[in-house]
Amino acid sequence: MKEIRILAPAGMLGYGIPDESFQAGMDRKPHAIVVDAGSTDAGPHKLGAGVGIVSRIATKKDLEKMLTAGLANHIPVIVGSAGGSGGRPHIRWTLDIVEELAREKGWKLRTAVINGTADKAWLKERLREGRITPMTGAPELTEAGIDQATEIVAQMGHEPYLEALEKGVDLIIAGRSYDPAMTVAACVHQGNHNLGLSYHMGKIIECGSLCTIPGGADAIMGILHEDDFVIQSLNPMRKCTPLSVAAHTLYEKEHPYHLAGPGGVLDLENSTFEQLEGNAVRVRGSRFRPEPVYRVKLEGARLAGYRSIFIGGLRDPLAVAAVDEIIAAGTQLAEGMRKQLGLAEDQVFMDFKVYGRNGVMEDREPVQHTAAHELCVVAEFVAPTQEQAAAICAKARAGMMHFHYTGRKATAGNLALPFAPSDFAVGPTYQFHVYHLVELENPIGFFTTEYQTMGEGK
Repeated sequence: MKEIRILAPAGMLGYGIPDESFQAGMDRKPHAIVVDAGSTDAGPHKLGAGVGIVSRIATKKDLEKMLTAGLANHIPVIVGSAGGSGGRPHIRWTLDIVEELAREKGWKLRTAVINGTADKAWLKERLREGRITPMTGAPELTEAGIDQATEIVAQMGHEPYLEALEKGVDLIIAGRSYDPAMTVAACVHQGNHNLGLSYHMGKIIECGSLCTIPGGADAIMGILHEDDFVIQSLNPMRKCTPLSVAAHTLYEKEHPYHLAGPGGVLDLENSTFEQLEGNAVRVRGSRFRPEPVYRVKLEGARLAGYRSIFIGGLRDPLAVAAVDEIIAAGTQLAEGMRKQLGLAEDQVFMDFKVYGRNGVMEDREPVQHTAAHELCVVAEFVAPTQEQAAAICAKARAGMMHFHYTGRKATAGNLALPFAPSDFAVGPTYQFHVYHLVELENPIGFFTTEYQTMGEGK
């Protein structure tokens, strides 16, 4: 069986593609260029608001580099989770950039656009049939919850990509996708049907050179053989080691050996990692176990309200010692404003994070006593309207600024405010409420693919 080479130019589309490592990858004549463009790492806002994760100018620059190389070498460019969250606005945003590039460059691109936005009526029917189940920690889904979502996307596997590749396209722009799906589709298209190895390889290279020491923002190459795959660093300053590649295998997993995805489970219990010359690692033993029922993950977000925040620093040792007292005063004043606005308790969310003490882990912080000489308080307030959130935020901030805490002698402000204005209207805020599995009759039927030609070049 022939060697199949897949080039991942970056850990995310729009994060930048270094010229040297990308060219080193192209010199090895890859069979496909694949890039992940999405993530839920940044929370639900991008999906809920229908906006991208990275800037348009950076995305355009990366797409130009990949498409120029792909067209010149007659290999497909595959983009998964377009625009960040992979919803319809994100796909359209990405397509607009490609259309602009095609006009400017005189390209003619045979393009497949794969959409995975769920029809809400179809989802309700599935729900009534008992074919939607919550993932760990998620509540039961309701029909009202489906209606509340701005958009619900399904995380596709490799099968819709494979169908598009078999049409001979130059470019695939797809909605929300399982991160390794693009790599798997390219490998199967080239004739290797070992899903265990290709899914494992795809999981590692989708983050670019994060699997190297030191990790960074370089292109990486995955090389699939019949019984193994090789992860090849394309920057001599970044080394692939068994430790670094095995460590990245544990990335974003709840179980060290088993990784569930569309249609089955990637079983890594017998995987081995071997150092090779040339800054590379060979991996063997990965297996894919299909499940009897094909299921994909649904992701949906709903509007939670509008957020305002302020940031304040404390340096007075007495104020540092009395931070809880100061926050309690701010909370009390915020509660008073909530009542004045006629808002119910469950209509307003407020939170105070104290960095320098337990801002990251809050009540789970094991270090109970610190010797911090200064603290930073980040306070947030969410209400049904931006004006209400701003009013509650201002009341709490002003009260904390001037609260007479224990031991205080001066009448000046208690908080050092690093910005003017001191309060920030963040805008609409969203929350994930659809994080569920849905059963499908087949891996492709749910997803719709549109084929189009972009540009008027030769």
